[in-house]
Amino acid sequence: MKKNRILFTFLVLAVFFSSCNNKSDEYIDPRGPDYAGSESCIQCHQTQYDMALKSAHFKATAPAISGNVLGDFDEKNHTFIYDKDTKIVMEKRNDSLYQVLYKNGKEVQAHRFEIVFGTKHAQTSVYWRDNNTYELPLSYYNAINSWATSPGFPADKPYFDRKVVRDCYACHSSNISSRNVNQNPDEVNFLSAEVEDVIDKKTIVYGIDCERCHGPAKKHAEFHLKNPNVKVANSIVSYKTLNRQQKLDACALCHSGNDGMKMKSRFDFKPGDNLSEFYRSTRNPNDTTFDVHGNQFHLMSQSKCFIKSEKMDCITCHNPHENASKNLASYSKICMSCHQGLKHNATTLKTMSGSLLANNCVECHMPKKMSNAIKFQISNSKEMSNYILRTHKIGIYPAK
Repeated sequence: MKKNRILFTFLVLAVFFSSCNNKSDEYIDPRGPDYAGSESCIQCHQTQYDMALKSAHFKATAPAISGNVLGDFDEKNHTFIYDKDTKIVMEKRNDSLYQVLYKNGKEVQAHRFEIVFGTKHAQTSVYWRDNNTYELPLSYYNAINSWATSPGFPADKPYFDRKVVRDCYACHSSNISSRNVNQNPDEVNFLSAEVEDVIDKKTIVYGIDCERCHGPAKKHAEFHLKNPNVKVANSIVSYKTLNRQQKLDACALCHSGNDGMKMKSRFDFKPGDNLSEFYRSTRNPNDTTFDVHGNQFHLMSQSKCFIKSEKMDCITCHNPHENASKNLASYSKICMSCHQGLKHNATTLKTMSGSLLANNCVECHMPKKMSNAIKFQISNSKEMSNYILRTHKIGIYPAK
């Protein structure tokens, strides 16, 4: 009997610890119990997940580990010269990457790459200090394959004190929570939209993930795993069911500038919500000075193609699960679906044959323009450069 009692005790303990281990292995999303995490989508949406994983949306922010950070750290192109006595060197130290400031050949300060922002056009980075993130003074630009000053940073002296607050993450991540340092930590709602003083790094959900665009997926995943034969999306937002304005609002949340009036945290926006309840632009929609960076919605909405159409939205031309195609002819096919009967005038035809023009609508009608929002200077230079991005204002532009 004694042996049986001991055996029974061990059996109970084994079941208890097994249960504890299973609970510890269960994914807990910092956004709350309604979220399942993007990996839960893989079982049914492998193709979309694989595409999204490589997209600029998914890589809008990422931990600054090897493979995520762009640029040289151990070659001749890893030094930025401010003046004859001052320089910043990108350095590898053990398993970490740093921007190291030197004055007269002596190290003054070093800051580690902690989080990277962006990957498609350029990449800037931040470091942690006192429970907040601060932007590093140098960014890597793919267009010049080199390091240069981060947008808005001076080129005559290094600067390490620009705070990157929670609202900056609202369009570069799927979640990050914060609290006011004067609040009682026991009374803080980390998912609230209150103005923050410190950031909780444990709550970061990097990049724009599946649930940022489709809403909480816990119930959806549980339902369809139990009912695999049901093909109609349950407990999730399907963009097919949204009206045009709802689709536009979902994209405009992050692609309509950052200079408007904010009523609620954009982290609280769910697809299908009315954007005007969260964010309102204070500028005239007919303003002709919208920058080509971050204002894609306003520029598109000024286009005759958009104004005259009842269906055109962002997804007409873009698959949000993948990066914009480099094959301009693929966009021309979309243009020609509405403009088949139109012909170029004789003056235009002198510049290029009709067949070539038909395959290159974008180059002429959505040309690349200089961004005034993204300016930078390269090492040992006093000249300011503007980043070049394609405008989303579709129109007829003067010949170059």
